[in-house]
Amino acid sequence: EEMYAKISQHCWEIFVELMGNVSAPQLCEWSVISRPYSLLQSCLEGWADRLRYGYPNALAEQYIFQSHHHYFHNCTPPHQVLDPPEDVLLAMIIAPICLIP
Repeated sequence: EEMYAKISQHCWEIFVELMGNVSAPQLCEWSVISRPYSLLQSCLEGWADRLRYGYPNALAEQYIFQSHHHYFHNCTPPHQVLDPPEDVLLAMIIAPICLIP
């Protein structure tokens, strides 16, 4: 768990570095932020799999929610590509868990 925590922090730092290249008006444009966002998810998921930590997990979810809170909280409804309704988001998180057994 400690190893995954360190790697997750590194995934976050890469994401922050990539987001540093995105201007404020572009923060809600999926075509601009999809690469850094997808890389964050892939990094968290890939290392969780390699370390047999399980994904999704609480630490990965923390970083995903942190990305939404820090970068995408001002997106207006026409641009709100990253914030699906909570029930949809919950389904997206729980569905892979149900498939594991």
